[in-house]
Amino acid sequence: MKYQVKHHWMRRTLAAILAVVLTTLPTWAWAAEEGQEQQVPDSWAVGYLADSYALGLVDDAYTTYIKSPVTMEQLKNMGEIVAEKLALLKLPQRAADNAGLVVDATRGGVANFLYQQAAAYDLPGIEEGTIPFLTGLQVIQGDQGGDLALDRTCTYQEAMIMANRLILAVYDANDAGSKGLLWKAVNGDNTLYLLGTIHLDRDNVYPLHKSLRDAIDAAQTVAFEIDLNDPEGIELMQNSQVYSDGTTLADHISPELYQRVQDMAETLGLGSNGLDAYKPWALASTFSTLSMADETTSANNIAIDAYVSARAANAGKNIEEVETYAFQIGIFDSLSAEYQEQYLDGSLTMLEAALDGTSDPESEQLAQEQAEILSKMFDAWKTRNPEAFSEVYDKEAIINSDDELNSKLFTERDPGMISAAVSYLKAEGKNTVFMAVGAGHMVEPGGIVPELQKLGYTVELVA
Repeated sequence: MKYQVKHHWMRRTLAAILAVVLTTLPTWAWAAEEGQEQQVPDSWAVGYLADSYALGLVDDAYTTYIKSPVTMEQLKNMGEIVAEKLALLKLPQRAADNAGLVVDATRGGVANFLYQQAAAYDLPGIEEGTIPFLTGLQVIQGDQGGDLALDRTCTYQEAMIMANRLILAVYDANDAGSKGLLWKAVNGDNTLYLLGTIHLDRDNVYPLHKSLRDAIDAAQTVAFEIDLNDPEGIELMQNSQVYSDGTTLADHISPELYQRVQDMAETLGLGSNGLDAYKPWALASTFSTLSMADETTSANNIAIDAYVSARAANAGKNIEEVETYAFQIGIFDSLSAEYQEQYLDGSLTMLEAALDGTSDPESEQLAQEQAEILSKMFDAWKTRNPEAFSEVYDKEAIINSDDELNSKLFTERDPGMISAAVSYLKAEGKNTVFMAVGAGHMVEPGGIVPELQKLGYTVELVA
């Protein structure tokens, strides 16, 4: 019976990460260091930030170094990222001849170093050498007069963009990258791209395929469940996750569970009583997300929705939301106290198993099963295979369960998602909209794609 309950909890957790963006937002904020000079990227570089962040080429502190000269240590880290991403493609290898290539902090030296990462593979034009190869891929570009400024000191920003361009150029040339569950709906002059997302970063999900990046770039408006760039909404979310009535977590859960949370706070480096202010559902959501990370999860841990949001915002797109922070918060805040405690117990058990292991064989087995299911989901997502995705993700079973959270995640939300999609398709004029919501909202039963088709709209999987 205990094992069946845990399986029920895993189904609940998997439902949440495919349904609610709120579950992937950080539950606590790290204090920013004061007194650091902020370096603002050049306007021409902003469009590269989303991919660079997702690939790990920059981190949260990038405004402290992005305009500074690149260091050899930083260049080495970039090279490792480029090498790891290219290795995943399993391209034909070659004996690279790097004799005479000078690697230093000039633009030419950086170009030589990045070329070395690619020279291990039999790529078109690779035998021509650093500059012909990289300029052919537009990895290194000159000014309006064509000057490549190879002898000039290279900034981190320039090196980052070269590394970014190299990865994407090789992936695009090999039709590689995560394609995503992407559909295209058409009504008259209106085009609506529909992306079913997974609210996680794992299974080497980045970079995304060119067809997916192009669809985002083609849209004038990009819509999400909630606007991840809304400071008022984020503040509301942060405030809703903590108690404001003078009580703490210890007043709402059993002493045994509270002690386990205390131990996890220590493990996560948050110190004793570091999580006392948070409600059980907030901790459960965060613990669930942390337990689903794998060895490929970026140090930046940027969920797919957040990547799309950053790319759209940096490109100056019109950002809209089909729900609100208050609505999503209400889904969790309205859960019964008993359910919240069970949710926290199950999520914490899985995180304990993921981080340190556990003496409970059933929890260990469940953690392994969860990892296998998630990998199958991501495989289906990355290859744009909705049939394979539906085989792994049994939405009908989730909806028909008696779980308190499941009806709130889908039955009460899918109609609103469908209504939003219809409004975009029926809008006056000629519009291209990109709508990204949890993949669970896209598929049968009752998902956006099949319901739009029933309404007579043309909806097809992007080729």
